[in-house]
Amino acid sequence: PDFASRARPTTSSANMAALVSSAAVSRAVATANARQRRPAASTSMKATLRGPVAFRPLALTRRAVAARARFSRVDAVATPVRFAEPDPVVAPRPDVAMPSMEDPWTDPKWRDVKWTIYRDVAYDLQPFVDKHPGGNWLLNLSIQRDCTALIESYHLRPEVSEARFKGLPVLEDFPVNAVPKSPRPNDSELYNAIRTRVRKELFPQEGKALHRTGGDAAAATIIGFAAACYAAYFNAPGIVTGAFLGLAGAWIGLTIQHCGNHGAMSPKVWVNNALGLTDDLIGGSSLMWRYHHQVSHHIHCNDNALDQDVHTAMPLLRFDARQPRKWFHKFQHLYLFLAFPLMQVAFQVGDITGLITKDCEGAKLHGATALELATVVAGKIAHFGLLLGPALAHGWAAVGAGVAAFVAVQGMVLACTFAVSHNVAEAKIPQDTGGEAWERDWGVQQLVTSADWGGNIGNFFTGGLNLQVEHHLFPAICFVHYPAIAKIVKEEAAKFGVPYSSYRTLPGIFVEFMRFVKEMGTAEQIGNVPIDDVKHVNKKLCPIAAFN
Repeated sequence: PDFASRARPTTSSANMAALVSSAAVSRAVATANARQRRPAASTSMKATLRGPVAFRPLALTRRAVAARARFSRVDAVATPVRFAEPDPVVAPRPDVAMPSMEDPWTDPKWRDVKWTIYRDVAYDLQPFVDKHPGGNWLLNLSIQRDCTALIESYHLRPEVSEARFKGLPVLEDFPVNAVPKSPRPNDSELYNAIRTRVRKELFPQEGKALHRTGGDAAAATIIGFAAACYAAYFNAPGIVTGAFLGLAGAWIGLTIQHCGNHGAMSPKVWVNNALGLTDDLIGGSSLMWRYHHQVSHHIHCNDNALDQDVHTAMPLLRFDARQPRKWFHKFQHLYLFLAFPLMQVAFQVGDITGLITKDCEGAKLHGATALELATVVAGKIAHFGLLLGPALAHGWAAVGAGVAAFVAVQGMVLACTFAVSHNVAEAKIPQDTGGEAWERDWGVQQLVTSADWGGNIGNFFTGGLNLQVEHHLFPAICFVHYPAIAKIVKEEAAKFGVPYSSYRTLPGIFVEFMRFVKEMGTAEQIGNVPIDDVKHVNKKLCPIAAFN
């Protein structure tokens, strides 16, 4: 199609203001101005790649993928898009005031208030902090930010959370427009259709939190394996026992800590908190993970500006063509396996830096309590105490070898498993993450920026991270239910005409992941996609109507 010749009536900022917030006005006007000075667009990208395919997200077709991926099954189609000239990605952080507006984070009137914003209304959360059925650690994530996506994606019954807000004090004179908007899952027709079926078909008994049950046997198995591995390491530290301890740590990281920190392993708050704290034992930080993973990654999946998982790998690793390309990126598919084992080191540096700055890069720790902050320090002491303790009986040489094996194996397993689901070609089509985060259809974005692999076996060993689409749609549901949910998601995606990517095996998706990493090392940098080219928008919030 000839995108360059498509007619686009102009609009005034006054008319735009009638449709969107003041935050959208400045961005939409800038986009309109950029159109006037942008050269004619092409339906393809220039890219310095080896091989017949220039840029796989633009050239990928269902037939081509099926022909080349012996181990995989992919249902995804990418289409050509028109790009603006490459510009630095600029987007308001979810917890930083919009330019030239009153800053509620520094204003003495609001800075000590546990305020939150839900669907353009500011509330005081203080009366509900200690009454939240999911515990205050989860509710604290909502403090001093727009919590709409967090709340709506975590509650299987939206009417329950809406009723809670009706009972909270409203902050009438709060500067709501100064706080960057959150996406709105409940505005997504696809998400509502999937959630309705999940409620009716899988959890018809309302009010019993059955969606948070079913993981007890898996948790017992994982904890038992980890205890056995540590016993072997404690009594005979070395490369082999350290490697097995690394496997145990990775299994914990993929499963019980992940699901526990989402509040999804049990209806009991203390069980979820305890399992979540196992992240601290394996070398991470449950606090930093909750903010980085839930506030940044889950809400803004594969958003080049807002998803911490996308931009913090830079400059070492480039996972998005909108990021600047360095000369050494053409080798990233080779040195990738030297970088992955060092994930544990990155955890330590990031956690300590975040504790000092109260900022995990993807989100500020506005709601973190003194107790939560203390878990970072206590967790590091416990982790290194367990890891280095055997040196008293077996010497530093044996422990050093064991620690090196633990770090390498845990880092490699975690990185390889985490990275593949969001870093394949069909999950990186710029049209799917163009515009502002709140202008998109949140439910659709979870499907088009993720890819599943495997089935029940993979689900058991990864805590549902192999079924990444289902996990992103329902982070508060225990992972044992994801295979059943996947059948519903696939059917509803087909009804709505939304791509749903699924590979049969981990090797199948890993091959595609490595292809993508190699191509990102040589692909030329591209610009952001204008909002009127974004495929899936929130029809209630997106200003795209102003250009039609």
